[in-house]
Amino acid sequence: MNKPYVIGIAGSSGSGKTFFLKSFLNHFSEEEVALISQDDYYIPANTKTKEENKLYNFDLPTAIDRSTFYQHIKDLFDGKSIFQKEYTFNNPDITPKILQINPAPILVVEGLFIFHYEEVNELLDYRIFLDADERVALERRLRRDLIERGYSNEDAMYKWVNHVVPSYNQYLLPHKEACDLVIQNNIDDPEIIQAFTSDIAETLRKRIG
Repeated sequence: MNKPYVIGIAGSSGSGKTFFLKSFLNHFSEEEVALISQDDYYIPANTKTKEENKLYNFDLPTAIDRSTFYQHIKDLFDGKSIFQKEYTFNNPDITPKILQINPAPILVVEGLFIFHYEEVNELLDYRIFLDADERVALERRLRRDLIERGYSNEDAMYKWVNHVVPSYNQYLLPHKEACDLVIQNNIDDPEIIQAFTSDIAETLRKRIG
C-alpha cells in the first residue's frame, strides 16, 4: 500500500472540530479515509478520586500515550489495522468500545498536540487549524461539559482558566501560522463548515482517484 495522504486537524476547545470532522468524513467511504484521534490515547486517570479528577490536567502533552499514538500512525502507514480502546473521559455511564482503524488512502490525524509532537507533525501532508474567539469557544465548552460530561459550572470554569487556555496558548497557538488552512469558526452555521469540507474533499478525491 502506498503512503496515505495525511491530514492533521487541530483546534481549540470549542472550535467546532467535532462537527468539522463529521462533515469531512461524510464525503468519503470507510475504504477511502481513516481517522485516528489523539483523545483515544489518554493515559487512564480512572483511578483518581472525583476531587483529584477535577484538578488533574488533561491538557498537557504528558497526559497522552505519545509513543503508542505515534506507533499506531506508523502501523497504518505500513498497511496494518490497529485496535485501540475508545476513551470515554472517565464517564462511568459509557462502556468503551474497541476501535478498529483500517489503513486507507487518506488518513486524518486529529488532536490538540499533533503539531507539538514533532514526530507526528513531520508525517502530515496538510494541516488544518480550527479556531474560535475565546468567548464563543467558552460558551460551546460549557454546554458540552455541563450537559455531556456532568461537570459543575465551577469545575468547568476551573479547567478552562487553569488548564484549557494555558495549554492552547503554549502548545497549539504557536503553530497556527504554519498551517495550510486556518478556519475561524465563530458562527454556528453548518453550511459554512460543510462548504469548507466539500472543497477539501473534492480536491482530495482527485488526488486519490
